[in-house]
Amino acid sequence: MRSLRTSRGTGCTGGAGEGRRGATPLEAVPARAYGPPAGWPLTGLAHVAKRVPSAVVCLLTALRFHGITTQPPAVVWIALPEKARRPRLDYPRLRVARFYGEALTEGIETHEIEGVPVRVYSAAKTVADCFKYRNKLGIDVAVEALRDFTRRHRGGAGELARFARICRVQRVLQPYLDALP
Repeated sequence: MRSLRTSRGTGCTGGAGEGRRGATPLEAVPARAYGPPAGWPLTGLAHVAKRVPSAVVCLLTALRFHGITTQPPAVVWIALPEKARRPRLDYPRLRVARFYGEALTEGIETHEIEGVPVRVYSAAKTVADCFKYRNKLGIDVAVEALRDFTRRHRGGAGELARFARICRVQRVLQPYLDALP
């Protein structure tokens, strides 16, 4: 096994021999070195919007976009119509959620990122979608999203109820809404 060490005074990493050719300079790393890059997910979202214009950013990626969750998604979640082809992209990795009818077309906001129009579901629609996909995402993610949404959007209960009806999760969502302070 090879060990890496810093060459004295040069700021370069090398293998067994110091002054090795092809050594790369070290960079200062912020405290959250293992999280996503600073521009994420915005750079990836602009790339996806260019390549798949019919896609709508949804679920965990939309939660992160709206600042509702603390969990950084490892993939970009997009919503596509039921029978649309799955896009083939090398970067970023995609997870496709299939929507139809009003659940696909309602609650879309368009934001401009790096000069590219990116379609993202609204915060209320995203929370309702998290309850719809609770078995894939985990109920803890959906409840955390609901809690953060109610803190940030005090008057958003009517909008959330409308999207819960569209996504057919009213009965699932209601007990969690009643339990919140």
